[in-house]
Amino acid sequence: MKGIVFTEFLELVEDKFGLAVVDKIIQQSNLPSQGAYTAIGTYDFSEMLGLLKHLSEHTKLSIDDLLLTYAEHFFSVLASSYPDLINKYNDPIEMLSSIENHIHVEVRKIYPDAELPTFEIQEKTATKLVMIYKSSRAMYSFGLGLMRKTFEHFDATAKITLEKLTSDGTEVKFSIVKTNE
Repeated sequence: MKGIVFTEFLELVEDKFGLAVVDKIIQQSNLPSQGAYTAIGTYDFSEMLGLLKHLSEHTKLSIDDLLLTYAEHFFSVLASSYPDLINKYNDPIEMLSSIENHIHVEVRKIYPDAELPTFEIQEKTATKLVMIYKSSRAMYSFGLGLMRKTFEHFDATAKITLEKLTSDGTEVKFSIVKTNE
């Protein structure tokens, strides 16, 4: 997993819960990296799992809720660091439907060894998008948070539902319907 995911996660934890909590979850997680991350480095996903588990225990928030919050933060980082990636689009459905064939292609140019989830488009109209998320990391809540922030970015609303296709969340069906609220 790319280091930017870790550095931004720890920045969010510090902003929301304080530096003492960052130190505590790093210590509890017994990390091979010892919590010393660089944005361009690559680290084992198990380190993120350890950090999330211990933050969840400390805050009494579920890992899914923490991932949703983190996704909101991470979208802001992407929007400010890579505005051309987002500003190319005028509509959230268009942007989300291009994850696999455009956005992930661009991410791989910046981070060639990034291990990204896949998104298979099942149905797409001007107001509806159905796609299948696949990832061995089962971070579908992170994806859900990014989708929500995408609609917020475009001043649009949507009803987003998810259905786990596998019990462990490695395959999830997202159904997104743009609303007029």
